[in-house]
Amino acid sequence: MVGTRWVMNRAGLLNFWYYDEEIFHFENGKLLLRGSNGSGKSVTMQSFLPVLLDGKKSPDRLDPFGSKARRMEDYLLGEKEVVDRDERTGYLFIEYKKQGSEQYITTGIGMQAKRNKGIKSWYFLLTDNRRIGDDFQLAQQHTGEKVPLSAKELENRIGQGGYVVHSQREYMNLVNKYVFGFQSIDAYEDLIKLLIQLRSPKLSKDFKPTVIYEILESALPPLTDDELRTLSDTIESMDQTQQQLEQLHRESESINRLATAYDTYNKYILAERAEQWQKALLKSDTAESKVNEYKAEQQHLEQEIVRLRVELERFQQQKHVAAQESNSLKHHEVWSLEEKRKDKLEESTEIVNEIAGLQKRWDENNKKLRDEYRKKQSSEDDLYQFEEKERELLAELTLDADAAAFHQHEVNVLDYGRTKESGFDFTVWQKEAKDHLALLVQLEKLAVEAVRLGEDQNRLQRHSSEKKKEIDELQKDLDHYQTWFDEEHQKLESNVFLWMEEH
Repeated sequence: MVGTRWVMNRAGLLNFWYYDEEIFHFENGKLLLRGSNGSGKSVTMQSFLPVLLDGKKSPDRLDPFGSKARRMEDYLLGEKEVVDRDERTGYLFIEYKKQGSEQYITTGIGMQAKRNKGIKSWYFLLTDNRRIGDDFQLAQQHTGEKVPLSAKELENRIGQGGYVVHSQREYMNLVNKYVFGFQSIDAYEDLIKLLIQLRSPKLSKDFKPTVIYEILESALPPLTDDELRTLSDTIESMDQTQQQLEQLHRESESINRLATAYDTYNKYILAERAEQWQKALLKSDTAESKVNEYKAEQQHLEQEIVRLRVELERFQQQKHVAAQESNSLKHHEVWSLEEKRKDKLEESTEIVNEIAGLQKRWDENNKKLRDEYRKKQSSEDDLYQFEEKERELLAELTLDADAAAFHQHEVNVLDYGRTKESGFDFTVWQKEAKDHLALLVQLEKLAVEAVRLGEDQNRLQRHSSEKKKEIDELQKDLDHYQTWFDEEHQKLESNVFLWMEEH
């Protein structure tokens, strides 16, 4: 709930920069610092934020404009020309107050610096409602002076009422757990990065909305493949569903067009069959009328046959009389001369036939000669085509040999060119090609095996991603239970403090 959030209540420095001890009070989590340029406003704020949020003290974190000129060691010891100090121990802290109650929690950093020898740091949290400056002190009196506590002394003072850690990561986890409550430390780191990005521009310069957009975009955390997988699967499912809807829409339109065309086709077939029926009726009437005509014509022809038979008998009688007259005329001299004329005609016919036979033999021999010439031309054309085919095959074999890295091919081509006229033996060439083919087959098997191994690797990677997803889900559940435990624990503490205040 918003009313139970932690808000910054106080921030303090001890033996830091040019301060001996100073505490700044916040109003509802807000603080206003006023002063001229160079008075130390930026140094004061950048020493608290975001240093006390995650414990990182790198130079680029101390300058809102990204410079690495400022170091925490210089802030702790001061400038050599101004303060002649080579060793110092100091503290920074922020006190948080829960809204609507008198419950407090304090986070801070202790540092011990030696000039030109680096800096030693430790981190602490007060969780038992003790407040620095009231019932808890970061320094002790020694011969009239305040001496800051060492790491071990601080740990003894805090005891069971808080934590003292010596690594930045542990401190960051504690601040997130007790103050901010993000479910993952990565989300908390993203918040810190966003704060750093938002504080980087100089307000005195032109500050356009595009600059704000670029700052926010650069502060956004990158999405992992596991986080994008669900979104990509959903989008892919949406695309597949959309494609299926479009396909069903197209199929529906096609079916409607088919139904319309089929209905039109049925109407056309029905009209065609009706037209054919009308034509068949008309044809039947026409055929019936023709049958009647043919019957009438048949009767006429039967009568004509009877008349022709009568004339045939008359003509046969005339033929018999003519045959008797011919026999009587055959004994005349004219018939002997006619027989000689027939013999001469037969001799002339034989000579003509012999001349025709000679002409036929001449034509046949001439045809054979032309056929042989055409065969010769065809053979020459076939030979030219075979030579062209040979050149094409050699060119294709050369390309295939280059593609297959068959370097012995060129030697075999040269041998073939020298000995093809006398007869070339392809045995060696075929053996070398067969051996190279076996080598290519082996390489293909290796390539297939490499592809299979790649697929196995991808499958194992997907399996690993699924297992990682399961682990992440289990980790989320664990974080959820841990968060629930922490919230319940903090609620219990709040209830205890409220009960203490009421009683």
